[in-house]
Amino acid sequence: MTLIKTTYNRRSFFKVSAVAGGGLMIGFNWLASYSEAEAKTAAAEWFNINGFIQIDSSGLVTIMSPNPEVGQNVKTSMPMVVAEELDVAWANVRVKQAPLNTTLYTRQVAGGSQSLRLGWKSLRTTGATARQMLINAAAKKWNVDPSTCTVSDGIISNAKGDKISYGEIASEAVQMEVPKEVKLKDPKDFKIIGKSLSNVELDNIITGKPLFGLDYQEEGMLFAVALRPPAFGQKLESFDDTATRKIKGVVDVIRYGENKIAVLANSTWAAMKGQKALKAQWKADTKLESTEEHNKTMLDLLDKLEEKPKRNDGDVKSALESANKVIEKVYEGPFLPHNCLEPMNYFAHVKSDKVYLNGPCQTPERTRKQVSELLKIDEKLIDMDMTRMGGGFGRRLIGDFVLEAAEISSLAKKPIKLVYTREDDMTVGMYRPTCKYKFKVAVKDNQISAYQLTAAGINNGNFTRENNFPAGVFANYRVDSHNVESKITVAPWRAPITNFLAFAEQAFIDEVAIELGKDPIQFRLDWFDQAKKSPVGTFDYDIDKYVGVIKLAAEKSNWGKAGAGIFQGFSAYYSHNTYVAEVAEVVMNNNEPVIRKIVCAIDCGIVVNPISALNQVEGGIIDGIGHALYGDLTIVDGKPQSSNFNKFRLIRMPEAPQVETHFVQSYNDPTGLGEPTLPPVGAAIANAIYAATGKRIYRFPIAKELPVLGG
Repeated sequence: MTLIKTTYNRRSFFKVSAVAGGGLMIGFNWLASYSEAEAKTAAAEWFNINGFIQIDSSGLVTIMSPNPEVGQNVKTSMPMVVAEELDVAWANVRVKQAPLNTTLYTRQVAGGSQSLRLGWKSLRTTGATARQMLINAAAKKWNVDPSTCTVSDGIISNAKGDKISYGEIASEAVQMEVPKEVKLKDPKDFKIIGKSLSNVELDNIITGKPLFGLDYQEEGMLFAVALRPPAFGQKLESFDDTATRKIKGVVDVIRYGENKIAVLANSTWAAMKGQKALKAQWKADTKLESTEEHNKTMLDLLDKLEEKPKRNDGDVKSALESANKVIEKVYEGPFLPHNCLEPMNYFAHVKSDKVYLNGPCQTPERTRKQVSELLKIDEKLIDMDMTRMGGGFGRRLIGDFVLEAAEISSLAKKPIKLVYTREDDMTVGMYRPTCKYKFKVAVKDNQISAYQLTAAGINNGNFTRENNFPAGVFANYRVDSHNVESKITVAPWRAPITNFLAFAEQAFIDEVAIELGKDPIQFRLDWFDQAKKSPVGTFDYDIDKYVGVIKLAAEKSNWGKAGAGIFQGFSAYYSHNTYVAEVAEVVMNNNEPVIRKIVCAIDCGIVVNPISALNQVEGGIIDGIGHALYGDLTIVDGKPQSSNFNKFRLIRMPEAPQVETHFVQSYNDPTGLGEPTLPPVGAAIANAIYAATGKRIYRFPIAKELPVLGG
C-alpha cells in the first residue's frame, strides 16, 4: 500500500457533506437508476460520505462522476477508480453525473485526454478516505483498533470474526473525523481496475433513453435556430422576417450579438423552416479570404525564419551549408470541421435572479464564467448541469453556443434550447486550422548533421511541439513557427497540432531513411540511441518508453516479414503523455492500394478499463484514417464549400480496416488515451502506400493524391 495525505480536513468535510446532501442533487435525479419504489425507500436513507460517495443502508453506493462525458467513458472509468479504493463490489455501485461544482470537484473538463490522468490520485484518495472512515466507524462500534480490521467488497471484518456492511455503518461513518492520511492499494491488489466493465449508460444508449443535449426538454421551452453570416468576415446589414413570422409554430425573431438572428419556435422543424425563410443582407468591410490565398501566404512564410525561434540548438545554418546533401520536403494539411454526430445545442433559462444551463459542453467552468461576464450576473447564481455529449473532438471546448443560448434566453425572457442544423454546424463552426510544414535535414557522410522544421498556419501561435522527438537527438536542431491571422474561426481538433504534425514528421523521417538506405524502424531506433548516449538540451519524452512501443509494434506486426503482397508502413508518436507506434498494412487490388490492417502498440500506463481503452484506441485510429484519406474543407471568398455530408466525405463502416492493439503492461499512473492513437496513423498509411506504389504523400486528403480504399 501507498501512504498518502488526504485533501479533506474536518471543516471542509462538513462543507462537502452539506452541499452533497442538499437540494443541489435533487435537480439532476440522482436516484434515476432505481425503480420508483426503491427510490422512495433509498432516498430517506442515503448518507453522504464525501462529495463523490453516498451510501444507503442497504449497501448500495452512488459514486458521482464529475467530468463531462464525451464518449471517452470517464463516467465509467473515474467511478471505477473510486470504487476500487473504497473496496466495494461494482455490482453495488450506481453512477451519476455530477453538475458543475467548483467547491466539490476540480478540473471538470473533457479535453486533452487528461481527465483520468489528472484525476487519478485524487479519485483514489477519495475512495481510500471513505474506506478508512467506514473502517474507523466499525472499529469504534466494536471497540477495537482499526488496524485490526479488514474490508472486502463493502464488508468490514475484525480479528474476532465480527462483520458489518458499509450500509449498516454508513450513518456512523459520516460522524467520524477525516483521517489525515490514508493507505492506497498496491496496484497488484486491484479487483476493479483492469477489468473490462460495460459502460454504465450502455442500456440507456441502446434503448434510446434521453441522455444527450438534444434530448433535453423543459415545459414551456422554445427551440431556437439562428441565422449567422454565410461567409467569414461578413456583417449583418439588415433583415426581413416577414415570411418567417408567418410560418406555423414560429413564436418570435430576435437579433442578438452583432451579426445573428434567432428564430424561436415551438419545434425544431418550425424554427429551421423559419431560418430558411429569413431574408438578410450581408456586407464585408474587407476582401473575403480563400484557401488558395492562405496556401500561398503559408508557403511564403516557410522560407522565413523567426527572430526568436521556438528552439535553436547548435548552428543549423552552417551545417546545411557544409552538407553533402540537403533533403527538403513540404507537407500541407487542410481545414477540417469537427462534425460531431450531435450538432451543437444548449439549453438556457435566464431569469432576473437565476440562470439555469444544461447541455453538452467540454469546459463547463470556463463557459459559466463567460456567461457570467456576458449577462453581468454573479457566477453563484448560475447553475450548470451536464448531459452526455454526442461527440466533441475539441469543438465543445469552445462554449460559444452556450453563450448564444444564454443571450437568446435573456432577450426572449423564456427558456430556450438553441439547436444548430448540420449546415450551421459545418459552415459557421470552428475548424482545425490549415497548416504547412517544411522539413530540412543536412546529410554529411551519410549521417544527419542538422534538422530543421519550419511551420506556418492559421490563428495559432505555435504549430510545433519543439521539445518532442527528435529534439535532443541532434547537435544542430532548429524549429520555427509562423502564424497567419484570419477571420476564420478555429478550435482544437482531436490531438491539436499533433494530428497533422505527426504525419508530416513521420512521413519525412521515413523518406529520409529510405533515401539513406536504412530500415525505417532501425533508423528511428538509432536516433533514440544517439539521444540516450549524447542528449542535446532537454526534451519532453521518455526514450525507453518510446523505444518500447516501437519494438513491440515491430514484433507484433512481423515487421519486414509480412509476406508476399503485403506492404508495411511505420509511424510512432508521443502525445498527451502517451507513446504509440503503429504499422499499417496495405495490399494492392486492381492497381489500387487497400488498407488491410493497423497494428498498434501503446504505452498509456495502467489500463483502467480494457474494453473502453480498446474502443478509444480503435476509434482514434479509424477517425485518423478517415480524415487522412478524405477530410478536406475548402473556403472560397470566406464561405466553406462543404455544408453537409454529401460534400464532406467521412470514412464508412466497410472501409474500416482490422485494428490489432497491444498495450504495454504497466502499473504506472494512467496517461491520455482518447487522442494519442490518431496522430501516427496517417503517416503509417502514407508510408505503406509508398512501399506499395512508390508514390510519396505530401498533403491530405490522400484520396486527392491517388485512389485509396479502406479495409
